[in-house]
Amino acid sequence: MTRMPKLITKTLSVRLSLMVVSAISILLMASLAVMFYYARKAVKEEVLEDSRQTLEGTIQQIDNILLSVEQASGNIYFNLFPHLYEPDKMLNFSRRLVESNPNIAGCAIAFKPYFYKDCEHFMAYMCRVNRESDTDTIIRKETFADAPYTQQEWYTMPMHTGKVGWIDPLKEVDADSDPIITFCLPIMNIKGERIGVMGVDVSLYQLSKAVLSNKTLNHSYCMLLGSKGEFIIHPDSAKLFHKTIFSEIGRSMDSSLVETAEAMVAGETGYRTFCQDGQDFYIFYKPFLPSNALRRLMGKLNWSIGVVYSEDEIFGEYNHLLYYVLMISIVGLLLLFVLCRTITHRRLRPLLLLTRSVQHIAEGNYDDTIPDSKQQDEIGRLQNDFQQMQHSLKSHVSELQQLTETLKERGERLNKAYQQALESDRMKTAFLHNMTNKMVEPAMTITQDVDTLCNFDEEMDQEERNLLVKRIQDQSDTITRLLGNMLDASLEKGDEKRSDLFDDQSTNHKATCIF
Repeated sequence: MTRMPKLITKTLSVRLSLMVVSAISILLMASLAVMFYYARKAVKEEVLEDSRQTLEGTIQQIDNILLSVEQASGNIYFNLFPHLYEPDKMLNFSRRLVESNPNIAGCAIAFKPYFYKDCEHFMAYMCRVNRESDTDTIIRKETFADAPYTQQEWYTMPMHTGKVGWIDPLKEVDADSDPIITFCLPIMNIKGERIGVMGVDVSLYQLSKAVLSNKTLNHSYCMLLGSKGEFIIHPDSAKLFHKTIFSEIGRSMDSSLVETAEAMVAGETGYRTFCQDGQDFYIFYKPFLPSNALRRLMGKLNWSIGVVYSEDEIFGEYNHLLYYVLMISIVGLLLLFVLCRTITHRRLRPLLLLTRSVQHIAEGNYDDTIPDSKQQDEIGRLQNDFQQMQHSLKSHVSELQQLTETLKERGERLNKAYQQALESDRMKTAFLHNMTNKMVEPAMTITQDVDTLCNFDEEMDQEERNLLVKRIQDQSDTITRLLGNMLDASLEKGDEKRSDLFDDQSTNHKATCIF
């Protein structure tokens, strides 16, 4: 009977076994996690399939509108080709194209400067007005935006590249006009030269209205982005005018939105989650790929389409079921937690105190001591081991501090000696440089006088010779004196024998030059 209390007191594993009841909560949570994981997976797969169908249907719907505009434009293009040199008929062709397709907001037929000799700029532009009413009115406009058409992208790009295609939402449109995308066809003459451009406009308001009318869920919507993130289709019509997804993200600073926008502009396929206005959304996206229709010349658009679902609409019923189950589980786990907390808090209190002491020492308070433990179990032995470790650490820190002070003192002495050596070397160099400069002039004088004696000896009388010899001797004495000073300075003691020897050698040298 007495062994059991001792076993519990000395063995931490025995005490921890009292918390095995927590395994019930782990088992329960694991079961719920597996069940809800597969349930959520099934809901997500259903939404993925629905989004795929929605994307395909939306792409087909948009492509049908674009294709109808392209075909209508192509028909008019071939009709006007025989009448290129009849400017009066260009307005009729432009009007016929706008009238032939309700999706077309306007048509401009523009030619390069002086294509018609009497006219520098020629553009036949017809557009719809009062689109919100039941009956549209088609009128003629002389200009489009503020800049000349020769400076606008819908004209310059086809004239430069010669390619047929759609232009992303134009930036030149003023605030009073509808945001548009433009289908551009370069006009060729018989020789194949580019002489003008036919630009066919589609209103983004009307395009968005037609596409967004079909919604699978109440809070779902589609959006179509241009190659640079411009909004081509969006339920918020204010974003269709000179707005990009990146400018909208710049105000929210949401990293998930940035990643989503970059993925869509890059032409990726997939789905992501993001938060907007405090609500979570799923966006499923893919590149917008036009269908391969017969005689369709348009290439890749670099557009991306996405369908956005509110997370509440996707997982609403699932979340309600999850909340009910979690509430029941939480109540049971709380009761279990109260029981386990009462037991473990009392048994692990010494370990908590030890942790606080060790943290205090880790902050640099090495002089603090860990109190002795009265327990005989693993926690007690651990506390005693930490106490020994603290004493050893304190001793090593003291030795390191002494060693640091010693190294610092030696370093200061070495630095002082090094500075003195540098100063001595600098003074020596300056001295040698000065002495050398002083010897240059006597040496040059000796050289000139010796050359004079050697070359003009027969022409000179004895007095002139003696004068040159005396001057050579004086300059030699000067050099000898300077060298002596240099030797005295380098040896720090006078070396009289070396100076005498040098004097004798100088005397012999002078005597040799004289005779």
